Amino acid sequence: MAEHNRLGIKGEKLAARFLQRKGYQILARNWRHGPLEIDLIVSKGGMLVFVEVKSRRCAKFGWPEQALSIAKQKSLVQAAEEYLRQHSIRSDVRFDVLSIMFRGRRAMIRHFQDAFYPAGED
Repeated sequence: MAEHNRLGIKGEKLAARFLQRKGYQILARNWRHGPLEIDLIVSKGGMLVFVEVKSRRCAKFGWPEQALSIAKQKSLVQAAEEYLRQHSIRSDVRFDVLSIMFRGRRAMIRHFQDAFYPAGED
């Protein structure tokens, strides 16, 4: 397995533990529908949260959260819409990003709630 894949898996496990400690219930990990994927789907206080986890070892190419492109945001929204449709869910939702910067054995986690909003159709 490639190093970046191992780092991503490690980051997603750490993110799930972080959110659980904050009182979130993990509903799904790496939920997929065709090419669409959501790293974590969690809930807390009646809010359904779709979480993208971004992990890096250094800031040479920017902070992890800066890697969330507009195309990825659109993909996450499509995946979330499909998840809601498949599970017949009508709930408040939001999109969060967990940014994880690994430095040796330590990790700095930053949680961005409401990291982006689905763009409306023009």
